[in-house]
Formats: sequence, C-alpha cells, structure tokens
Amino acid sequence: MASISGGDKLKRRLRDIAQAVGRGGTLSVGFLENARYPDGTPVAMVAAIQDFGAPRANIPPRPFFRNMVAAKQDEWPRAIADLIVANDYDIEKSLHIAGEAIAGQLRESIVNTNTPPLAPSTIARKGFAKPLIDTSHMINSIDHEVELS
Repeated sequence: MASISGGDKLKRRLRDIAQAVGRGGTLSVGFLENARYPDGTPVAMVAAIQDFGAPRANIPPRPFFRNMVAAKQDEWPRAIADLIVANDYDIEKSLHIAGEAIAGQLRESIVNTNTPPLAPSTIARKGFAKPLIDTSHMINSIDHEVELS
C-alpha cells in the first residue's frame, strides 16, 4: 500500500490563494462620477444622451457604449480570470489591468462609431463630420476604478 506525506507547501499556497481571491473586488469602467465638462455638466449625462439619443433635441442614438458592451462582455470573465492567475492572484492589480483594457475598448468604440451621420449644421459648426468627438473631452474622460471588498 502506498502512503502520501507532506503537502504543507501546497496547503500554504492554497491558503494564500484563497485569501487573495477571497477579498474580491468591483471594477467600474466608463464615465465616473467626478468626470465633468468645464461648465460642470456630468460627462456621463452627455454620454448617455449620445448613446440613447434625445429626440426632443434632435439627437439620434449613437450606441457606442451599449454596442461595445454587447460585443465584448462575453470575453471579460475569461480574460479577468487569466489575469488573476498571471498576476499571482493579485485581484487589485488584475482588475486595474482589465479596467485599462476595457476603457480602451470603449475609446475604440467611440472612434469607430460613424453612424448616423451628423447633421449638416453640426458639421458646419464643428468643421468636421466625425460623430461623438467634438472637443475630445468625453473620450478623454473614460476611466476605471477598482474597489476591493
């Protein structure tokens, strides 16, 4: 009959992993509460108007945020799990890396959103025809934050 002894290193390692992972955390990505235009207007409000539209103001929906989430959300759990393992179960570091990546996906979605086209009057005012970018304040306001449990 075979016998197994030892395992103390494995037990310690598993305990360390359980402690690190057990903390957990929350990742928020997008237009955070403190993001404001110079006049005090919340960037999140402007982004929501752009994403969903405002018919009374003749602003059509340009769903850059919703489309990005729909296209990418299935990738995020596996990517975050892989980051946690690659970062030796450091939840905070892993969520910060994931937050930067998702923020980049959101910026890319703004850059790639070109429809519906701008009204001729808006093009004349801005001097160019790219939707969702005027002063670049909105795209530059994309950020992330991590809150540990």
